[in-house]
Amino acid sequence: MSKKVAFHNLGCKVNSYELEFVQQRFTENDFRIVPFDQKADIYVVNTCTVTNIADRKSRQMLHRAKTLNPDAIVVAMGCYVETSKDEARKDLGIDVLIGNSDKGHAYEKIVEFLNNKDSNNTEDKHLLVNDINETKKYDEFKLSFTTEHTRVHVKIQDGCNQFCSYCAIPLARGRVRSRKIEDIVSEIEGLCRNNYKEFVLTGIHLSSYGMENYNIEISNENPVGYSEYENAKLIDAIEAVAKIKGVKRIRLGSLEPRIITEDFLKRLVATGKICPHFHLSLQSGSDSVLKRMNRRYSTDEFLEKTKLIREYFIHAGITTDVIAGFPGETNEEFIETKEYMNKVDFYEAHIFKYSRRRGTLADKMDNQLTDKEKSVRSEILIKDANERSRKFREYYIGKRAEVLFEEIIVIGGEDYLTGYTREYVKVVLKSGDEKLINEIRDVHIEGFINDEVMSAILCKDEVMNAGL
Repeated sequence: MSKKVAFHNLGCKVNSYELEFVQQRFTENDFRIVPFDQKADIYVVNTCTVTNIADRKSRQMLHRAKTLNPDAIVVAMGCYVETSKDEARKDLGIDVLIGNSDKGHAYEKIVEFLNNKDSNNTEDKHLLVNDINETKKYDEFKLSFTTEHTRVHVKIQDGCNQFCSYCAIPLARGRVRSRKIEDIVSEIEGLCRNNYKEFVLTGIHLSSYGMENYNIEISNENPVGYSEYENAKLIDAIEAVAKIKGVKRIRLGSLEPRIITEDFLKRLVATGKICPHFHLSLQSGSDSVLKRMNRRYSTDEFLEKTKLIREYFIHAGITTDVIAGFPGETNEEFIETKEYMNKVDFYEAHIFKYSRRRGTLADKMDNQLTDKEKSVRSEILIKDANERSRKFREYYIGKRAEVLFEEIIVIGGEDYLTGYTREYVKVVLKSGDEKLINEIRDVHIEGFINDEVMSAILCKDEVMNAGL
């Protein structure tokens, strides 16, 4: 009987992509994949460390695995392992530790441990955690299939050279490494043969794609400047993907504001396949806070970038991340952020309470805010963000929009076919036909079905085309 293995992912889409690869390797070798809450022989938890909560969830899932089957092999993989090696090594509930630079070899190492588990030689079980800062080469993965519905996230870059004062990701992911364009193209060509149509290009710091080839030393003292982004190679990778037969839509992961230039946007438009949905991570609407964060742009510069996007993409969905309660954030600075977010008029904003991360500059800053202060501020920003999101989506009522349909969902006891517009607005068709899954169709948007979803009907010409 084949061994059973269960997987659980925490964190970003890069993490999801990497775990998909590990899962693929087990599937190819006749392991049986089971849900994480079932008894398995192996449990693999792909961890996250972006906040204290992420650390805690990582530990909880690892310990839960051991509870589900005390005899199972429990594998901790990823960012928490990188930033908390000593703590993880001492954790008796963890059998194998695998760092970010070794995920490509995870299957082989886990199987090796499985085969030797009954021997007394288990001292080297934690050794697959190399110094991530010494990792210079991109670790090539290649997916042939994915568990995602219709939209595929494809990792093209790893690492970060930004050294923002609050962020532990450079400690967990190391320096910038980029994937060869020919390898990106090869993977996506294979996925297109399996009828995937929409691809999300993602990375730890996507805008830094190709930047390691500049042969410049980047550090806290010598950060990345505008000149480097002017020569960024990301657009070259995007254009190569856009030329692939079968690619109908391209989305981009989080972008650095400094990469947004006239030339960059002109070339995006020219591909004809870019979805007008841009995530620009703001973090604060106060210049003084941005400076303490080491973000290296001003609010004026950020605003100009959003205006430029809207010149080239009509009613583009611009989303962002904001940290509430950064060390030393005064009430005046908080109000600046609140008002600035309304000024930019984001489609969506992900609001995070500031979380102290060991090894970062912000962790050592004075005037740390209380959790109550951070909670109050985050709740205010979330309320405003929800109001702006609804207003953004109201624009589409009565309009025609292109939707890629993904799956059948149940709302209020009724079946709906759901998908997303190019701007990433969630839309449903009541009692939708399953044969439209993974099809792109034009719809007429009628209104809201709830706070998160808009209702629509197929345009008359699309009804005829679909044979409905």
